[in-house]
Amino acid sequence: MKLHWLQHVPFEGLGHIASWAEARGCELSCTRLFAGERLPASGSFDGLVVMGGPMGIHDHGDHPWLREEKAFIHNTIEEGKAMLGICLGAQLIADVLGAKVYPGPHKEIGWFPIRRDPKAPNLIPETMVAFHWHGDTFDIPADAVKLATSSAGINQGFVHNDCVVGLQFHLETTPGSMEALIAHCSHELVDAPFIQPAGLMRAGTANMDQANQVLETLLDSLFCIPA
Repeated sequence: MKLHWLQHVPFEGLGHIASWAEARGCELSCTRLFAGERLPASGSFDGLVVMGGPMGIHDHGDHPWLREEKAFIHNTIEEGKAMLGICLGAQLIADVLGAKVYPGPHKEIGWFPIRRDPKAPNLIPETMVAFHWHGDTFDIPADAVKLATSSAGINQGFVHNDCVVGLQFHLETTPGSMEALIAHCSHELVDAPFIQPAGLMRAGTANMDQANQVLETLLDSLFCIPA
């Protein structure tokens, strides 16, 4: 499996996805969009992962590469390749599929529960605690299935054509990736109903093992790789 991934800022990497890919023998390649790197030819990879970032999907003025990235995501979906989008990545996929992306009723930052939708495929548990760091949300694209919602009433994921998955939450979180977000985005840690202080986030690291295990099962299913 040749797995390509798109990176939007230096401090948001693959997290536990990198460990999964190494264990499964996947060949990884990356486009660092923030550094002006070129997107790959369609025949050079089998599956795509679109990671997160602090920018919004409409910030074309500050990040003109967003337009080219959206066209690339659209073409990859049209080719029928498996794709996972996380946080900003899920918002970009939702936008490409024609759904509205907009500021959510609450920012969600920290460890909060999510609930799988009754009609969703069994890609995640019925309930679990997941890591969040986002302000925007999305409507569920047409012809997609809602995957989950959160305690803040925000859409947390969708599945399109059985091979494209968007997750608003972060199953890939590791201690290092969480600390990187805290270091670079601490200005967002204000007093609000669904924003945890850094100390409480660090205290929630016991949830990482389950989240990473759920991620591995999801990735095995999405990219058709035997565990």
